[in-house]
This record gives sequence, C-alpha cells and structure tokens, in this order.
Amino acid sequence: MAKITSVRGFRDILPDETPKWQHIEEKIREIFFNFGIQEIRIPVLEKTELFKKGIGEATDIVEKEMYTFLDRGNEYLTMRPEATASVIRAYIEHHIYEKDPVAKLFTIGPMFRRERPQKGRFRQFHQINVEFLGQEDPRTDAELMSMLMHLLGEVGLDNLKLEINSLGCDKCRPAFREKVTGFLKDKKENLCEDCRRRLVTNPLRIFDCKNESCRKIISGAPVTLDFICDECKTHFERLKEYLGTLHVPFVINTKMVRGLDYYTRTAFEITTQSLRAQNAVTGGGRYDGLVQMLGGPDISGIGFAIGFDRLISMIPDTDGQDTGNPNIFIAALGNKAQNFAFSLCNTLRLAGIRAEMDFSNRSLKSQMKRSNKLNCSHTLIIGEKEMEEGAAQIRNMGDGTQESVDINDTGSIVEQLTVKGNSQSNW
Repeated sequence: MAKITSVRGFRDILPDETPKWQHIEEKIREIFFNFGIQEIRIPVLEKTELFKKGIGEATDIVEKEMYTFLDRGNEYLTMRPEATASVIRAYIEHHIYEKDPVAKLFTIGPMFRRERPQKGRFRQFHQINVEFLGQEDPRTDAELMSMLMHLLGEVGLDNLKLEINSLGCDKCRPAFREKVTGFLKDKKENLCEDCRRRLVTNPLRIFDCKNESCRKIISGAPVTLDFICDECKTHFERLKEYLGTLHVPFVINTKMVRGLDYYTRTAFEITTQSLRAQNAVTGGGRYDGLVQMLGGPDISGIGFAIGFDRLISMIPDTDGQDTGNPNIFIAALGNKAQNFAFSLCNTLRLAGIRAEMDFSNRSLKSQMKRSNKLNCSHTLIIGEKEMEEGAAQIRNMGDGTQESVDINDTGSIVEQLTVKGNSQSNW
C-alpha cells in the first residue's frame, strides 16, 4: 500500500524544530505585552468577499493564490491568505472600537497561498501580524517601528536596516498613479506578462515585481515624495523627527510602494544582511481607510507582518537551547524498583522536572543507552539494593560524576537538579 505524504507546499514542523519556534514565540509575546499589544485569535476560514474587498480583486493574491471553495451552504469561503483583513473584520464585527477605538492587536498563525513552493516559501506558512488601530498620529508609526526593530534584535537578528517612504493619500496618490502609468505606457512591451496586466488594473503593483527587466524599467519611474500633499508631507516629516527621538536609524527608500489600494502615507520595510545578501524580514504600512472600507467607522490603522518560517531560517541556533530533553532518566532494575520508579517519575514531573523511564525492565546497560539517546542530563539508578537502603546514585551524564541521594526524599532530588541549573535549560 502506497504511503500517504503531506500536500505539496505544506510541511510538518518536527519535534526537534519546535523548541526554536516556541522560544521565539515566547520572546515575541513578552515584548508585545510590554508594549500593550493584545492577542486576538482569528479563524482560518473567512468569507471570500472579505479578502476581495480588503486586499483588492486586482492583486495576485486574490486573482491567483487564494484557496477558495464553495461550501455546502452555497457560500464561497477562503482559507486566509493574510491576517490584516480578518483582524479588522473582528474589530468591526465585535464593536471593539466602541469600548475603545484605540486597539493594539497581534495574531500568530498559519496563512495559505497557492504559490509555487520553493526554499523558504510554502503554501501553508506562518505569520506574525500586528495592527495598531485608532491613532493617526505619526508617533504611533514611530512606536511601532521602534518596537519592531527591538523585537528583531532580541530574537537574534543583526545588521538591521529600516527603510521608510510616504505613499501619500487619496487626495494626492491619483496624480502619482497617473504619472507612473504614463511613464510605463511606451515601455509596455518590455514588461513581463503580469506587469502588462498590472499596468491596466493596478500599476503601482509593478514596483513590487521581482523580474529584473521590470525592476530596471521601474527604477526610472517617478517617486511618491514628489507628489504627496502638504498634510502627507507634514506627517512624514514628523515621523522622521519621532524616529530620531527614539534613536531609531532609518533610510528613505523612494521606490518603496505598496500596490494595495488601502495603504496610505507611511510604508516601511526592515532588511538584514544575511549570507552576504540583503534580505527583507518584514514590511508594513499605514491603512487609514481600510476599516471604513470593510464597513466600520472612519478609524485609522497601521500594521506589519513577519513571515515566521522565514524568520526562523534567519536566526541561528543558540548553544544551550531548550530541546525538551529530560532532566533525569530513572534506570530501574526489577519489578519492585520499576513500580517505585513509575511513581517517582510522575512525582518529579508534577514538581516541574522532566523525567523519563523505560517500562521494558531491560538491563542496566540498555537503560543507560536509552538515557544517552534521550540526552538526559542525569540518570538515577535504582535496584533491589537501593530499594532496601533507601539511597541511590544519581549520575551526571556530562562528566560522569555520581552523588548519593535519598530516593524517598523527592525534594532533595529536585534540589540537586535545580541547583545545578538543570531543571529547564534556556536559550
């Protein structure tokens, strides 16, 4: 019978990988807590209409990449390709803005896009999303970027560079879009097939194209900062001042453009020097009209997304990381010792010690091999003699030293393990 494998573009995260994921999640949650950002958990399935409105029908995501199906209720549903639209849908549906229009929200979870699978890119991928809603003040933008730079440094990335730009607003962006369209019109034949289509449906998306020919053409295009109105200029100037106040270095990237219609004013991206190449880690921007576009009140917002899978691949493993290996293995010889070890093992676990034993009552040599295989820091050896005397040897598997311990005094066993810093290893 042929074995069943995972769906192409979907992958398992195996036990030897999950400690790193858990460590980064814990660090992220700790930093988010310090900045007053609350968690929201959103469903995997949404009505397709949400993403058509929230992302835009003339985008690659909606046109090509979404997992959409007609359910039994004759309604089109989509597995979420991104989180911002879902978070805002929940913000509106549950009237969170009535309690307090200012909300700082984050979510961590899987997203789904049917892209061509390649290294570091999956059809089910994991994403960290943060959305700050209800504040138009550029201090909000600066605070978000400062927190993000701090977060990325804390999880192990260095050589970080923050790039910012202003995309203008509904008042000034149409003139920019028209100018870009005019610039590209006589260069249409040299654009890739997708960009020729984008030229009609959403010309600003051409700035995001990875095709070298298109990138070369767009490098000579007009820049947004030459078209933004006075209000947008003031917002951008104040953002730069506030980043300076927070001692966050930045560079202006005039070619950074977000092709989605709901983005306004601030756009940003953070890159890191990795493997001698500049790699984008995260990006985001302001979307002051999106809440209203999805049926809510006129409330501003700004947010970002980090691809978790990509972030994990950029962060080196750290010596001493918590791998989930047991702190102690109990090698029990004989039925009486096995029964005692079974109870002791459970008692130690309830006391916060990771303990393991072997139920097969094999030889001491075999059990010691099992302890080594599990990478246990210590092994407690209990046989008939130790049961009679109430004392046993606890062996340090690292240096081979042994100490006597009262097997009926669970507290002393716990103390020996915790004093030596072996209760739970940290990164």
